[in-house]
Amino acid sequence: MAGTLLLYDGDQTHELTAGTFRLVKRNHLVKFKKQLSADGDFQSLSVSFDQETLRAFSREYGYRAEPLPAGGALFPLRPDARYQGYLASLGPYQQLAAATAGPLLALKVREALLILLQANPALKDVLFDFTEPGKIDLAAFMEKNFRFNVALSRFAYLTGRSLATFKRDFEKLFRLSPSRWLLQRRLQEAHYLLKERGWAPSDVYLAVGFENLSHFSFAFKKTYGRAPSHL
Repeated sequence: MAGTLLLYDGDQTHELTAGTFRLVKRNHLVKFKKQLSADGDFQSLSVSFDQETLRAFSREYGYRAEPLPAGGALFPLRPDARYQGYLASLGPYQQLAAATAGPLLALKVREALLILLQANPALKDVLFDFTEPGKIDLAAFMEKNFRFNVALSRFAYLTGRSLATFKRDFEKLFRLSPSRWLLQRRLQEAHYLLKERGWAPSDVYLAVGFENLSHFSFAFKKTYGRAPSHL
């Protein structure tokens, strides 16, 4: 890895530099931001595990997850020579065509699982936890996660609700529709970052969850009477 990768989980920003590893847990929202190295380079590599692969692997090897206490989105991985060796082994596969690489990469994903579990057996409780999110405190969840630009259906799922129940509970709690509340809350946060923290509009709109700068500028001016660049 070259450069720095910043991961924001709704509570804090985690900094990943060269030689560091993290496991991002299922059913958590995380933002990624790349920072170039001093020589203008950035390189990172990620391996993802889909549910089908994990379920098949758990059946084959007999892994069963034990309940874990609630925790953050990121699970730190201690430096291990096996991780470095595995990443180095992926180099030759980058040049293969997708049709050729597919079956081989599927084996490499299983290899990654074996290495992770050998290096840290406790990871079974993270990797093979197939439970669905339970119904949680809606106000606390939204205040933590309003900066993430995801569909309402995703917010609903992560709070343990159907989309219809999510909307009903939301309007009962906030006296606003989810879309209206998200717009107001994001604009409020944007106003704070622009005025009190001196951020540039081009940095703010992504940080608070807007899709693009033009939509952010239009909504901001409509609410506050002037463009964000004139605040």
